[in-house]
Amino acid sequence: MVPGSLPSHPLSVREAAISTPFPSDGPREGGLTYKAAGVDIAAGDALVQAIKPLARSTVRPGADAALGGFGAIFDLAGAGFRDPLLVAATDGVGTKLKIAIDSGHHDGVGIDLVAMCVNDLVVQGAEPLFFLDYYATGRLDVETARAVVSGIAEGCRQAGCALVGGETAEMPGLYGGGDYDLAGFAVGAVERDQLLTGGAVAEGDVLLGLASTGLHSNGYSLVRRVVADQGLAWDAPAPFAPEQSLGAALLTPTRIYVRSCLEAVRSGAVHALAHITGGGFIENIPRVLPDGLAARLDAAALPLPPVFRWLQTAGGIAPLEMARTFNCGTGMVAAVAADRVDETVARLATHGETARIIGAITAREDGPAVRLDGLDEAWA
Repeated sequence: MVPGSLPSHPLSVREAAISTPFPSDGPREGGLTYKAAGVDIAAGDALVQAIKPLARSTVRPGADAALGGFGAIFDLAGAGFRDPLLVAATDGVGTKLKIAIDSGHHDGVGIDLVAMCVNDLVVQGAEPLFFLDYYATGRLDVETARAVVSGIAEGCRQAGCALVGGETAEMPGLYGGGDYDLAGFAVGAVERDQLLTGGAVAEGDVLLGLASTGLHSNGYSLVRRVVADQGLAWDAPAPFAPEQSLGAALLTPTRIYVRSCLEAVRSGAVHALAHITGGGFIENIPRVLPDGLAARLDAAALPLPPVFRWLQTAGGIAPLEMARTFNCGTGMVAAVAADRVDETVARLATHGETARIIGAITAREDGPAVRLDGLDEAWA
């Protein structure tokens, strides 16, 4: 267990730290305690009690509601798998956390944490099974931590996975006062014969873009730079959404595409999925393209939503830089068999997705792996 760690979340993998005096040559009345050194065990216990019902709300087949123990157990057979491959992913929320901390809005970043992991699982056809989180802070504030874990539980419910454990570490001197950081760990499974590798992608496949809910969790160092250069406060009206504060608008949680994309993948119509995160279209789509193929996108089919248009204008950001930094309104791209596009769009719509045709798979020849036709004109 990490020194300075507090009791972990329900279904957790660690024991509680014990508040004892520092070593000395003998008994010492009024000696030093862990709390005096900056680690409050009582606060950690209070947090565990506060989040127990949150973890229980995420129980699913394969993961029961038993608490405690040194390791969480998942029953793959109980979840209905025959010949599964396990798929694992880990991620964080990045500097979006700084906006949450400075503005006092903590609920949504837990959803972001789950989304960034489980969306990476579904692109391989994997169903998320369970999730663990790591919450580190300089000084544990129970209400802040409870709000964060509440968001994590909500993200797990949206993704259909169980929150089986976690770690809460209070580390004074390493983190400042109310600062905190998050890391997430997700494990999913896919039947061996259903693994999505991108190997089925073929010339003529149609590319569908699934709408994002905003910035998701990438590019926030650039976002914060633009906000600072504009001299805006987090509680000021958002220039692109004046009915909201700037902080709240920029903290809109990442969309979780698991249920919709899993159904589309299992229909056999989807040949590949690309989660559009850091690196935008330019870096992420090539990860699922076979050698010799390219993605040709029509920028006119990718209109910039207001938050991205504002960032581009306020920051003087070039169109290509936008396309390689942000999702620009498209959080997931699917390569779909040309004769199954309409049914796939309809299937995605039943799960609330807005999907549109944004391009096609072509021969690569001597060009780049991703071509954005008409980018400078569309995003001028």
